[in-house]
Amino acid sequence: MNDPFEGGRIAADDGSAVVDALTRHGVALVEGLADSADLLRLAGSVATVVPHRDSASDGVTTLVDLGSTEGGAFAGFSSCALAPHTDRSGVADPPALTILSCSQPAVSGGQCVLIDGAAVHDTLAETAPDALAALHAPRSVLFGGASGHFGAVFTECDDGRIVIRLRQDDLVRFSPEVSRWLPTLHAAIDRHRVELDLSAGHGYVLDNHRWLHGRRAFTGHRVVHRVNGNPLLHLGIRTGIPARMRSSAP
Repeated sequence: MNDPFEGGRIAADDGSAVVDALTRHGVALVEGLADSADLLRLAGSVATVVPHRDSASDGVTTLVDLGSTEGGAFAGFSSCALAPHTDRSGVADPPALTILSCSQPAVSGGQCVLIDGAAVHDTLAETAPDALAALHAPRSVLFGGASGHFGAVFTECDDGRIVIRLRQDDLVRFSPEVSRWLPTLHAAIDRHRVELDLSAGHGYVLDNHRWLHGRRAFTGHRVVHRVNGNPLLHLGIRTGIPARMRSSAP
């Protein structure tokens, strides 16, 4: 696979370059995002915004350390590390894009953690096909608690593309067969882990059906804004892991 980060950051107002990066790699690193208004303009150029439980009326969620000790769905409002995950895993149809910007970096820590699910799937196909088969099993994971969604870590769509869905907190329950293979999954995720320092004005647009994201623990007043959305249809962005990128099927 080509390195999705070798081209550096894209100007937030360069919509065609953002779309091209998303189409080729499922992720675009962006600069020029001074505040939440800039983030919202970027989001509107590529997506229809999907409101979140924690977002303001415009769809922007501001993530800061509020001293939350609840974990789970509220862990984003703490300074703790967040394990790699996809957004809104507990709903039937998670938004396809996660768009994030940093207004103020942490004093220390707080690096963004990104993992390409296509690379994880490929590694498992080559080294642990039994694990991959278990992770594809329908209704093998309950995401989001009792009122959440029964699904799988990997789900194949009708067009052959695969959607990854994952959370690693107290709001997920894995079947015994999936639990057996979690160490193998975690090893594959760690193998492809990339950490990014976000300065003020930096951010990313991420294919939430393909990429996992998280963060390291931090100290200081870190301010990050996030928007979820679905790609504008006329842009032709297809999310998930393309069939052509997979070495084999489970």
